Amino acid sequence: MKWIGISGSWRSTCPELERDLEREVTQLLDDGNGIVTGGALGVDYAATAISLEHYPDGSHTKVILPTSLEVYTAHYLKRAKEGVITLEQAQKLIHQLETLNNLGALTLGTYTEVHKDTYYERNTQVVNASDELLAFQVNGSEGTQDTIDKARALGLAVKIFNHTIE
Repeated sequence: MKWIGISGSWRSTCPELERDLEREVTQLLDDGNGIVTGGALGVDYAATAISLEHYPDGSHTKVILPTSLEVYTAHYLKRAKEGVITLEQAQKLIHQLETLNNLGALTLGTYTEVHKDTYYERNTQVVNASDELLAFQVNGSEGTQDTIDKARALGLAVKIFNHTIE
């Protein structure tokens, strides 16, 4: 089995991105491969949901967080209180991560805070755990570009789906 890293936007989506993601992740799972994500909203959440639909035991899913589940949960609940995301988004993500933790498909980091630097370190870990990368980049997002650059530096095959949202 190959492990395919999935990277993409959490802030913005569009129907084309959603179709690309569904098609590509379904195909790689149908081929017997697994996914590696960073446990964020958006692309990470959707790819993980697709993987769990195909393999409910979590056997084809690896999710890497930069912190403990408790710190990550508190961060997303804080972001919901700030109005950056909705409470429903935070709760759905937390439920998905708790499910993955119970299945043994969650890798927890040692950082005590969630911020840009810890996300970028998490991107490094996702790339290191992957054999290839699928990137779903919206408006040239920096975080996705960071992951693409790291995958290319390791010589991984990278397939990029670029989307522009006004």
